[in-house]
Amino acid sequence: MRIPSDAGECFAPIAAVSAGMPLYRAVKRALLSAIEEARFAPGDALPAEAELAAAFEVSVGTLRKAVDELAAEHIVVRRQGRGTFVARHDATRLMFQFFHVERSDGLRELPAVELLTFQRTRADETAAQALQLRVGDPVVEIENLLRLQGRPVIHDRITLPAALFRGLAERRIRERPGTLYQLYQAGFGITVLRALERARAVAADRVSARVLGIAAGAPVIEVRRTALSFSDRPVEHRISIVDTARHDYVNVLSRPGAVP
Repeated sequence: MRIPSDAGECFAPIAAVSAGMPLYRAVKRALLSAIEEARFAPGDALPAEAELAAAFEVSVGTLRKAVDELAAEHIVVRRQGRGTFVARHDATRLMFQFFHVERSDGLRELPAVELLTFQRTRADETAAQALQLRVGDPVVEIENLLRLQGRPVIHDRITLPAALFRGLAERRIRERPGTLYQLYQAGFGITVLRALERARAVAADRVSARVLGIAAGAPVIEVRRTALSFSDRPVEHRISIVDTARHDYVNVLSRPGAVP
């Protein structure tokens, strides 16, 4: 972790350019731009709130409201007594934000991941639409088997834009020390901030049935995910086939201030 130079060197007063939006949103946009441009890298500490407020020439309350929204969106993380840091991907974040499959009795654990295939190919219509590419653009395809409690539960087919992942090789996937999203962030400067998912019940095709050790045509859940980075740029398209014989797809829905 490094601590960048003081806020006065990184930011300028923004009141003059904030017309048309609440002042705290202008502050948020400036902070977000600094993070997106890697002036503050994952794991870096942001300057103190008072220092940032002085640089932007806004109140600490306005600055804090902007940081609150960045924290709610998992772009920064507050650490009691230490400050605010640009969020990094790790196993905890995967389980909290992006991994939604658990055993039917509520047991949650990190999946054991096995790489099945790795290839460079061309985007088909589905991947091209999800990733905002043209059909035939170069992509990387990764196929994984995820086990929970020793059982094969999830068959993942992942497509990445080759232009964003230059130099990605099968060995790098196999030997990564953490999650895929950690590799994207640390190795390629691509931070997955959120994802759009669509889930539906389908019958297992022959390939997924073989991978998961179930009968072809067995009922499964298909989850189509498009992972998004800054400015909602799509960076990954993933189709997950989930065997729900013993496991459920669980997503906790919340909104700050919402009343059930």
